[in-house]
Amino acid sequence: MTTTPKVLILRSPGTNCEMETAHAFELAGGDPEFLHVNRLVESPEAIDEYQILCIPGGFSYGDDVGAGKILASQFRNHLRDAVERFRDAGKLVLGICNGFQVLIKTGFLVPLDHGGLPVTLTWNNNGRYTCRWVTLKSGKGPCVFTRGLDVVYLPVAHAEGRFVTRDAEIMANLQSSGRVALRYVNDDGSNGNVPFPANPNGSDGHVAGICDESGRVFGLMPHPERHVDRTHHPRWTREVLSRTPDGLGIFRNAIRWFE
Repeated sequence: MTTTPKVLILRSPGTNCEMETAHAFELAGGDPEFLHVNRLVESPEAIDEYQILCIPGGFSYGDDVGAGKILASQFRNHLRDAVERFRDAGKLVLGICNGFQVLIKTGFLVPLDHGGLPVTLTWNNNGRYTCRWVTLKSGKGPCVFTRGLDVVYLPVAHAEGRFVTRDAEIMANLQSSGRVALRYVNDDGSNGNVPFPANPNGSDGHVAGICDESGRVFGLMPHPERHVDRTHHPRWTREVLSRTPDGLGIFRNAIRWFE
């Protein structure tokens, strides 16, 4: 592809991270545009103009009936065919925090089966909103967005971010297929026992982000758009930070997919 990849950043009532996400995609070399979900529902074919769909963080519809549930309902009832066509065309879908919740509840990341949702995101073990920086380890699998990444440092900010599976078999399948793209680890990178606050929500398997089987649909609870400049790091004045800001690498991988 020779043109700059166009990024559709979806807005809905309660979205509050769209500007930071657009900035991150611009830094990575993309061409972001905003579109309200109501406009996309009116004209689902509009999605075909883009190469990347991003559902950013926030509190869509105020999380009034649960995090991401209303926006997920709009996807299932009005946008499923358009988003599946988008994905099947080799394009990318990214869901950050609330966007991850939407992708989980629509079944785009792990399809629904006879028992309903095999996985979900529910209340943090501490029962409250948690905002802090965490250390993460990238998995070795098909995920386009985490290619070449190892240990990354990003902030989380959520109340319903605990990843749980219906049973141990589902978790084992996600792990064996390499679809666990990001895990919470301790500050030293170890991942055996990862207690709070290293695992900020109590997620099963310390899961922070997963991808679909293609590796082109990715959802994560941490906010990569909040670490795309060295001054975003909480200790940037006290530590020598020579590498690319960790969050920026995720957006650059998305753009490079189309080069």
